Amino acid sequence: MPPRLLPPHAARRLTADALCARLAAATLCGLLLTACGDRPEEKKAGPPPTLVTVTQAAVTTLEVTEDTLGSLEAVIDPTVRAEVAGRVLKVMVRPGDKVRRGQALVSLDDTDLAIQTRGEAAETARLEALLAQQEKLLERQKSLVARGFISRNAVDDATAQRDALRAQLAVARARADAGRSSLSRTAVSAPVEGEVEVQIVAPGDYVKVGDPLIRLVSNRRLRAHLPYPESAAARLKPGLRVRIASPQNPGRAVEGVIDDIRPTVTESSRALDVIARFDNEARLLAGGTVSASVVVARREGAIVVPEQSVVLRPAGRVVYEIAEGRARQRVVETGSRRDGRVEIVSGLAGGETLALDGAGFLTDGAAVNVKQPGTGAPKSAPNPAGDEGKKRP
Repeated sequence: MPPRLLPPHAARRLTADALCARLAAATLCGLLLTACGDRPEEKKAGPPPTLVTVTQAAVTTLEVTEDTLGSLEAVIDPTVRAEVAGRVLKVMVRPGDKVRRGQALVSLDDTDLAIQTRGEAAETARLEALLAQQEKLLERQKSLVARGFISRNAVDDATAQRDALRAQLAVARARADAGRSSLSRTAVSAPVEGEVEVQIVAPGDYVKVGDPLIRLVSNRRLRAHLPYPESAAARLKPGLRVRIASPQNPGRAVEGVIDDIRPTVTESSRALDVIARFDNEARLLAGGTVSASVVVARREGAIVVPEQSVVLRPAGRVVYEIAEGRARQRVVETGSRRDGRVEIVSGLAGGETLALDGAGFLTDGAAVNVKQPGTGAPKSAPNPAGDEGKKRP
């Protein structure tokens, strides 16, 4: 069967449609090639600058101290004891009462001592009368001897009796004085000014000579017992200044000096017992705990920085010097520490600007923004948490 011929106008329409299809395909391929081509690389954002505060490496005079924890003890803390035997009639004070010197504390029964004192007084009076009579007799006998009425032996006998009476009277008077003294000691008084720490006896108790009655304490002058290891013995000596602080009075330190260093090491703690006495101007209480610092030396021109400026890195202890918006790592060697500051033995010359707050987040060469004291974060400092999560479209 012969092929069917299309009319001329249909053939022209088919040719135009094919041409349009080819042009559309070519345009689509061009767009696909353009889309699949290499896009320009985005510039990667670096880590944001770290916000820090700064400080200066100061050059100062540094005190080298030996520090310890010790305890307080009152220098004046007498225990009042009975000086005569007797029954307690009355106790006039209670624990915590303040007493002055000579104030009555305890009253003992004085009945027996009063009777004894009256008897000794009577014996003294009897001997005084006998001695007066013997003196008159001796004078008369001397007169008779002078006139030759009696022999010399009678005068010698009268003289010996007079001397014996004098000796007996001296003993009687001594006993009477002792009796009066014992009688006065039944009224027990405070030997020093202070406070009543412990009341040991109560009315009705019978006490013997030497039994404790009342314990007093005076906090006007205190003694600090400071234990130190044996290794510090060569650096400690009497006369060194001691700075003492107590939680009883925070923020205020008192100063004293080392008075004594016990010649032996304490058996229980294996420590030296260093004793410092001082006037209690801070009104500390005996028995309390104190922290003490003994100044053993002073170093001129020492370089010190705040402790938080020194951080630990693989290279060792380092500080970060801040210059031109960058942190530069400086390896240092540290020495003694005191009051939140640390001595830099090597690695700094003094006067360098160092990172303070934020030093622990720095690395060598890291970009920094310095926060000025008393202000907020600088406007140029980006927010790391927000910037890291953002991506360019």
